Amino acid sequence: MQKQLLLGDEAIAQGGIDAGMSGIYAYPGTPSTEITEFVKASKEAKEKNISANWAANEKTAAEAALGMSYAGKRTMTCMKHVGLNVAADPFMNSAITGVNGGMIYVVADDPSMHSSQNEQDSRVFGKFALIPILEPSSQQEAYDMVHYGFDLSEKLGVPVLMRITTRLAHSRSGVQRKNHVKQNDFKLPEDLRQFVLLPSIARKQYKKLLNNQDNFLKESNNSTYNKYINGDDKSLGIIACGLGYNYLMENYPDRKVPNPVVKVSQYPLPVDMINKLYDECDEILVIEDGYPVVEEMLKGPLNKGKKIHGRLDGYIPRDGELNPNIVGEALGFPKTKGEEIPSLVAMRPPSLCKGCSHIDAYLALNEALEPYTKGRVFSDIGCYTLGALPPFESINTCVDMGASITMAKGAADSGMFPAVAVIGDSTFTHSGITGLLDAVNDKSSITVVIVDNFTTAMTGGQPSSALNRIGNICKGLGVEEKHIRVMNPLKKHHEENVKIFKEELEYEGVSVCIPTRECIQTLNRKMRAKAKAKK
Repeated sequence: MQKQLLLGDEAIAQGGIDAGMSGIYAYPGTPSTEITEFVKASKEAKEKNISANWAANEKTAAEAALGMSYAGKRTMTCMKHVGLNVAADPFMNSAITGVNGGMIYVVADDPSMHSSQNEQDSRVFGKFALIPILEPSSQQEAYDMVHYGFDLSEKLGVPVLMRITTRLAHSRSGVQRKNHVKQNDFKLPEDLRQFVLLPSIARKQYKKLLNNQDNFLKESNNSTYNKYINGDDKSLGIIACGLGYNYLMENYPDRKVPNPVVKVSQYPLPVDMINKLYDECDEILVIEDGYPVVEEMLKGPLNKGKKIHGRLDGYIPRDGELNPNIVGEALGFPKTKGEEIPSLVAMRPPSLCKGCSHIDAYLALNEALEPYTKGRVFSDIGCYTLGALPPFESINTCVDMGASITMAKGAADSGMFPAVAVIGDSTFTHSGITGLLDAVNDKSSITVVIVDNFTTAMTGGQPSSALNRIGNICKGLGVEEKHIRVMNPLKKHHEENVKIFKEELEYEGVSVCIPTRECIQTLNRKMRAKAKAKK
């Protein structure tokens, strides 16, 4: 097969297409978004009739993937690290149900929080669920591991977690493709009660998962992705996990490390290799991107053995992503940071796009809120979160997907009036609907502003699950129709929009205001596509 220049995300997507995958389900979240986008745009995927769908959230995506696995097909579900929090219920329980067709959870972690609220390490979740974890060190390994991961999942009868990080997801490398694998035929589970987690069945399934742990360890010890690489200098042994191995090698242009190295790209940890390294070397350095997961496991609570260095003792910074310079300094190489680049252009914070509908919505909301004390607006995750910055300074919170409505409800229940929630159309269907239902049921006095720009704008313009249905959804949840107010966020409607906001802020009950105008970026793309089609 030909060699292609691919992002890590694209390598995983192409790997799925080539490895007999029948479906992929996801909710867009940087740095994982490009995996599903690649499959959706792939001519090969269309010819193979591979289902490639954006879901309302990560939980529904994981459950759809599990349903495809139930039918005997190979399936993948993709998300960013905080998306795994949303999918935790099916993720944890799918480890106990097991799988029928191979199933891979691809989770993209974001050390340094380039576009995220935290730095959590998904390896902890994989260990929590007691399932095998794959952590590629390169784009080629990411591609190959999809083939291996599906085989491993079907061999062991459990889902497999593939953990990647931002730099691997969004950097390119040449990838040698494999021959195509035929998709699985439709096949129901041999035990039709396997997926019925009634307590009596779940207990049996859980024992099966526990009894499988030795097999997981055997696979890891024998995995070609885990390697013991000998070295003459036994004063230090190195454990390099995932992309950390790549960073280690970048410090040695000839790819020859003088110290013994254990490369870890499959978990549970390859105990035989780790023990050999520990016995041979005076001290150990652990290189891992994310939490000190391996370092903590090696040190244990007593820490009475040989010195083990890493993120816990400051050899490597506790926060932020790895890079070759950080690894080099931990190895004792002189610092290689160059001179500061002179600032020729003043730093500019991110801002809403010129012509963005959110601008007019915030200007009207700010004016309507002038008579009240500040700090009353709870918001959410999306490009509208930029309303927290000058010149608007319109919102006061951004915690997690869907938290705007439920936090406003809690504040209202404490006596705050008015209490306002600002949420986007895609985030509303992701995890805002249930919060609005709680508010309706409890008759909480909140004003919910659903800024509807017809798309999932922050991650590149994927379709919104709520397109042209937000008002009907709110009505179905029990919001009174006269307090569902659709607005046109344009400057010429400013006074009218301020009036609507003022009326609903004064209402003691649940009201929903829906500023509705298409995202300026998706609109421009559509117009360019139309103009191109006419030529």
